[in-house]
Amino acid sequence: MPRPLLKVNEIFYSLQGEGPNTGMAAVFLRLAGCSMNCPFCDTKYAAAQGQEMTDGDIVSALEQYPCRNVIITGGEPTEQDFAPLARTLKQRGWTVHMESNGAQDADVSDIDFLVVSPKKHVHENMLKKAHAIKIVVGQETDLTEIEKYFPYANAHTAVCLQPESNKQENIDLCVKLIKQHPFLRLSLQTHKLANIR
Repeated sequence: MPRPLLKVNEIFYSLQGEGPNTGMAAVFLRLAGCSMNCPFCDTKYAAAQGQEMTDGDIVSALEQYPCRNVIITGGEPTEQDFAPLARTLKQRGWTVHMESNGAQDADVSDIDFLVVSPKKHVHENMLKKAHAIKIVVGQETDLTEIEKYFPYANAHTAVCLQPESNKQENIDLCVKLIKQHPFLRLSLQTHKLANIR
């Protein structure tokens, strides 16, 4: 039986705008579909819209760019069978990054850099596998709730606070928290500040 097609929302070439790899050139592979429906989501358009593509079609589309960093994002990539594509990309010399809400455990053995951004619920195994945990912080955020992610900060995993929508009051809150807990890091959405995709 043939492998199911992946539903792709978009493929584009830009710079990573947030998290520990800010400023890195990368091809973004945005998979369609996400069941989380977060109110502050800035990619709601990816929840349903997408074109079905084979792994070969995706690889061909990615390889038109002069870069060998790919960021598999969404939507939510773990809601599709991304692992065979990640394996193929690794075999072809790509550095494979993925951004996930971490709600379900997934095979990330071929992912070089995993960012988990917990939302309503998160699988503990994904937190343990993450290279970075990115927590969106706004005025309504339960600050005691985010403290449960602090123990995951170590030499392997960065815990980053990302101000919701780059609003100044949210930036101020994140800076205050980081000064109180200096193992945390600030993650601004620099692609929005620089007005790039």
